[in-house]
Amino acid sequence: MEFTPKWIAWEITRRCNLRCVHCRSSSELEIDGHPDFSLAEAKRVLDEIRAYANPVMVLSGGEPLLRPDVFEIAAYGTGLGLRMCLATNGALVTEAVCRDIKASGIKMVSLSLDGSTADVHDNFRNQPGAFDGVMNAIRLFNEHQIDFLINSSFTKRNKAEAPKIYSLVKSLGATAWYLFMIVPTGRGEEIMSELIPAEEYEDILNWHYDMEKEESDLLVRPTCAPQYYRIVLQRAKIEGEKFKRRSLKFSTGGSKGCLAGQLICLIDVDGNVLPCSYFPLTAGNLRTQSFKDIWENSKLLLDMRDFAGYKDNCGRCEYVNVCGGCRARAYAMTGDYLAGEPFCTYQPQR
Repeated sequence: MEFTPKWIAWEITRRCNLRCVHCRSSSELEIDGHPDFSLAEAKRVLDEIRAYANPVMVLSGGEPLLRPDVFEIAAYGTGLGLRMCLATNGALVTEAVCRDIKASGIKMVSLSLDGSTADVHDNFRNQPGAFDGVMNAIRLFNEHQIDFLINSSFTKRNKAEAPKIYSLVKSLGATAWYLFMIVPTGRGEEIMSELIPAEEYEDILNWHYDMEKEESDLLVRPTCAPQYYRIVLQRAKIEGEKFKRRSLKFSTGGSKGCLAGQLICLIDVDGNVLPCSYFPLTAGNLRTQSFKDIWENSKLLLDMRDFAGYKDNCGRCEYVNVCGGCRARAYAMTGDYLAGEPFCTYQPQR
């Protein structure tokens, strides 16, 4: 496997107009100690990354639309030949925002939808009216012919919603639907008791397999659920058929489970490079090191790529090369990022 950065989430602000129960960065409207970086620094970072690689760049947050220069950043990246994307909660999307999205060359926008009704979604997002904001954004994106995908995060409080959200997303004109299994970092640590038990987790992933086999229009992917790649191989073998999966051209570019520090990473608002959006340990800082140096030499990232160093069931598992277990979840639950995946029920055969 070649370890080249294919997809980078970039936290261009930690400020957010919502206060979601599972937020990895504990974002809120006013954030002390983590100011937005300058436009000049944003351009420097993009120049440095483009000189080394050509990843998908996802402008994220917080809520990136709170930055008045978000589209200047996007346009600069587009000018460098980078594939620029935007991750928003949808509440601030307007006609003018849609025009700016198109003018700046943003190729894909992601929205979050955690319930099929306002009651469920707004509860998850801690904000009355959040559901209506997403629906309005979707209406505007369709009117302006802007490609968008939907991310949905699940805990015990909304797990029964998965089939309903899937049906709703299909009806809304989305390009893709990503089913996220919560990693308890940031504010997510406060809802540890709401994490879906391992056995039910496996049931949801098997439901996704059955759904994905029959789905020919919408691109679908479970995310932060690396054991799905084991399930795909197991089920295809049992059922005696090859399961050909499709890929989104603005995805992580990987054909395995956990890609943290292998093909993807997060750059936070302070310039720290982290293996993924849910991993709280830093591999280095772009204000003191080059991206190339961090990517190629960080011990943390090199550990992520050394599958022989994985421990417990993951270290013994015959599926380690296609699954790998969620390294962020292992760290959150055990304090050891090389430990076994805490929410996997599979017992290795070796």
